[in-house]
Amino acid sequence: MTPTRRKALRKDLRSARRALTPSQQHVASRKLFRMLAQHPLFIRSRHIAFYLANDGEIDPALLLRHACRMGKACYLPVVSGWPRNSMKFQRIHKHQQWTRNRFGIAEPRARASGQTRPWRLDMVLMPLVGYDQQGNRLGMGGGFYDRTFAYLRRRQTWFAPSLIGLAHKCQKVDFLPVAPWDIPLDGIVSDAECIMVARP
Repeated sequence: MTPTRRKALRKDLRSARRALTPSQQHVASRKLFRMLAQHPLFIRSRHIAFYLANDGEIDPALLLRHACRMGKACYLPVVSGWPRNSMKFQRIHKHQQWTRNRFGIAEPRARASGQTRPWRLDMVLMPLVGYDQQGNRLGMGGGFYDRTFAYLRRRQTWFAPSLIGLAHKCQKVDFLPVAPWDIPLDGIVSDAECIMVARP
């Protein structure tokens, strides 16, 4: 798939998820919660990274609140000002202070004492624009997650954390070619299905 085609597909799939009504978004969020809340991978994970839904993304807020009630350590991504292409994971707490990053997306105020290394997380729930049955992911194009977890390409004996993409069922396509920089996911969960992928 050419870069032009990827760009066009990204635009179409973003339009599809933004076209969902608030009621459809709410129903999808509840179905996502039911898919993941009882999944063994979620239950045994103690340190989990979430995201705040934006631009029509499926919303994991119910799952985030559930994880907090269970006493799990919950994190959200923080996009660094410098270097501009890096992302860190900030643990959130009850009296969290918030700010907005350069994309206008809410994120916790960065504090080094509350951040953790990516490989210390057990599970990362990632937004995506498109996916296929093989578990390939099309992101927003910024490459933040791919750069953050690039080290996974070099690991031979362990693969922490588990990377799980979240999506609406309308974001599924027949086939997504893999780009050289794409980091493989361990699974994709939508409001309709759960696809778990065995890493080679």
